[in-house]
Amino acid sequence: MEKIFIKSFYLSLLSLILFSCKKDDMNYKDVSVTPVKKLYAPVDNRSVKLLSSASASLYFEWEAVRAEDGGAAAYEVVFDKADGDFSDPLYKIVSDNNGYSNGATITHKILNRIAGLAGIEPGGTGAIKWSVIASRGINTIKSDESFSIMVTALQGFADLPDEVFITGEGSETGNDLSAALPFKFNATGEFEIYTKLEAGKPYYFTDRNNGTPRIFYSDNGSTLKEASATGSITASKTGVYRINLDFNTATIAYTEVTSIGIFFSPENRVLFNLDYQGKGIWKGTGVINFRQESWGRDQRYKFQMVTVANGTTNTGQLGTVNGTDSPPTASSPASYYYLRVLPNPSQWDDKWKFISAVDGKSTTITVLMQGSSPYTHTVQVN
Repeated sequence: MEKIFIKSFYLSLLSLILFSCKKDDMNYKDVSVTPVKKLYAPVDNRSVKLLSSASASLYFEWEAVRAEDGGAAAYEVVFDKADGDFSDPLYKIVSDNNGYSNGATITHKILNRIAGLAGIEPGGTGAIKWSVIASRGINTIKSDESFSIMVTALQGFADLPDEVFITGEGSETGNDLSAALPFKFNATGEFEIYTKLEAGKPYYFTDRNNGTPRIFYSDNGSTLKEASATGSITASKTGVYRINLDFNTATIAYTEVTSIGIFFSPENRVLFNLDYQGKGIWKGTGVINFRQESWGRDQRYKFQMVTVANGTTNTGQLGTVNGTDSPPTASSPASYYYLRVLPNPSQWDDKWKFISAVDGKSTTITVLMQGSSPYTHTVQVN
């Protein structure tokens, strides 16, 4: 009986030990990790001239560390301004091998973006700091060491946006990002919009109208910059503007549009102006009487646009994209009405012809210069 009791006692004790061990194994162990002690490359204060080539890169390397449990640590390279302390870094990027390598290949394209976030002007030279954060699970620790690199930024942006929007209190759609107005894509890195700005109210540009987009702005009215978190521009005068952004050269240009009117070629003058309706649309109504010539009634027209840029007033014209010498018919393509800013004003070149029903009648004409579709116009007999 005593032997049975002793045997039962030891079996119970063994079960308790096994249960305790299993329970301990199921508990999460808080594994610490040591900080990176030594940064290797690029060496401190190295000068780097960034290149626009997509394959151009710079290799960052540091001493590997081990976690308390002997496992491999993960790493992030962090960047900050020259006087930053990495408490709110400008940019973070995981190392090679999904974060488990003690080295990181970082493209010049990304470094140029970081340079912009650090306030380095396009084409300019400035310092940015880098360090490394090691982690194991939820535990992270930054290296006590940091190096600087002297970066000469690209003249423009390396990472060109595919689309651009305008938003903010000073824009036509206010702070609702989802309603932000799109720019028209003119060429790689080049965008244009016709829109109204409100004086004294901030606005800015984004590369998306949802989520957390990149933010672009200017602090001098001519140089385009990217903001790390927030940035805005304020118009000095309420008005309708053509805004041109060129991310290839990091430039921004404003042209105020003071009027758009119906230019009647036979009389070489504007018959009436169109009022700005918002969102790149102008509309006006008036009676148009064709000019009687010996060969018949002359109905040729285009548009006159008066602009102001850098204090200089300019009178230009909007005319045909596809040249024509005939009025439209019911089967004419939509492209008949497409328009563009003409390189040189003239009385007769690049004009359209009104349909006969316009002659002597009240007619509403609408010009649409919006980023989401080709620039065009409509003619409606009332």
